[in-house]
Amino acid sequence: MQARYTATARGLHWLTAALVLVLVILGTWMTVFEPKEEAFKYQLYDWHESLGFTLLLLTLLRLGWRATHPVPPLPADLPGHLKLAAHGNHAALYVLLLVQPVIGFLATNAWGFPFKWWGVVPIPSPIGQNEALAPVLSAIHFWCALLMVALVLVHAGAALWHQFVRRDGTLDKML
Repeated sequence: MQARYTATARGLHWLTAALVLVLVILGTWMTVFEPKEEAFKYQLYDWHESLGFTLLLLTLLRLGWRATHPVPPLPADLPGHLKLAAHGNHAALYVLLLVQPVIGFLATNAWGFPFKWWGVVPIPSPIGQNEALAPVLSAIHFWCALLMVALVLVHAGAALWHQFVRRDGTLDKML
């Protein structure tokens, strides 16, 4: 039997996946299917922002755990270019999991909205309101969201390929 990720690493992975899914749904709902009722729209933004900040903290915890608990190796017979692609995809996902919440936070503040994590903990803005920067940060946040969705789809597709085509047990390490 192959080595598995620790139970903590597996739990953090699936919690991250669930949060990313909820964040994508909320982000789409509040922007593409923009609610007419303003109070509800702002509630969606508050949930999205608080979940995003929670995801940032969770990602820092994941990186700390990963640094102190080695990950199981990829299959030895996996070609080098696929190992490189796997490591690149993981690295890009981690970068986006760190950068995306920060960009979203900065965009929110640049639009002139202060941020209180879950409506309780005020997080001070390093930039304040900036009408010229706000749309730029919002656009970056949007494009990073699309990139994250693409990387997640590649990640999930690769896991399924390992499971059903290669049948090498790679997915089992995370289940």
